[in-house]
Amino acid sequence: MHLPPTVIAHTGVKEILTKSIALMKPVTWFPPAIAFVCGAIASGTTTFGFVDIARIALGSFLAGPILCGLSQVINEYCDREVDAINEPNRPIPSGMVSFRQVFITIAVLSAMSIGLSFVFGMPVVYLTLAGIFLAIAYSAEPLRAKRLGWIGNGLVSVSYEGLPWIAGAMSFYVAGQTNIMGSLVLAAIFSFGAHGIMTINDFKSIDGDRLMGIKSIPAQMGADWAAMSAVITINAALFCATLYMLGTGNTTAAAIMFVLMLGQIPTQRKFLHMTDPRARAIFYNASGVMIFVWTMVASAIGIRS
Repeated sequence: MHLPPTVIAHTGVKEILTKSIALMKPVTWFPPAIAFVCGAIASGTTTFGFVDIARIALGSFLAGPILCGLSQVINEYCDREVDAINEPNRPIPSGMVSFRQVFITIAVLSAMSIGLSFVFGMPVVYLTLAGIFLAIAYSAEPLRAKRLGWIGNGLVSVSYEGLPWIAGAMSFYVAGQTNIMGSLVLAAIFSFGAHGIMTINDFKSIDGDRLMGIKSIPAQMGADWAAMSAVITINAALFCATLYMLGTGNTTAAAIMFVLMLGQIPTQRKFLHMTDPRARAIFYNASGVMIFVWTMVASAIGIRS
């Protein structure tokens, strides 16, 4: 039986979209999308009105699926040789996605990100361009900052948490009402904490990184010391954020954040005692990252009040 041309075309488009979305790694979209929401909340000017909710949703879409997705596609292409060693089933090494589709996906996402950013004003346009630059600087030659784990992770963590938070705050900025300094401080603190999360993500590629000369933190320090470094970095950031909230008189938010910090101790203990590096990354991403995110939300609500 022959399928009608319209059915074949629909199936073809669906398959192409599925492959492009796989390149964009949806699992990575949540933290930057939430960071935008946190910035919007922290601005102190958002309401439950339809327009504000729609703008927050659009901003989250920009920060998560579009910009973070774009950075993932760029990284997938630039990491294709490393992935052939670490994860040969990834879309590009496995041959599931052609280079042509990769380049088209990058072009479409770049155009969408810049176009959508104009909805929120020029400060967000500049932040979007900065995010695209950091994504290229991290993954692509000649800079390819990911070869130097400490610097590379710093670039990613800023674009992962800091830029979306500031973009959210600037999208709803009102002079005299928005605590922009509070947002800048918290964006910097949580960017520092995200550095530890980026270290944990690198546990999945230790062997390939060493083989390809990529000096990720786990490849340099070994899995155990890198795990300790990541936990210390995350906890230091959460502790500093809690102290900042306490110092600015937001005691309720500080108390909630402190309880959340204590709540992650069992997860971190298990993480430190695991021996399989890849299993470590999967476990912490599934368990520990949510506590980090909820702490961000608590701090955003705190400085809003």
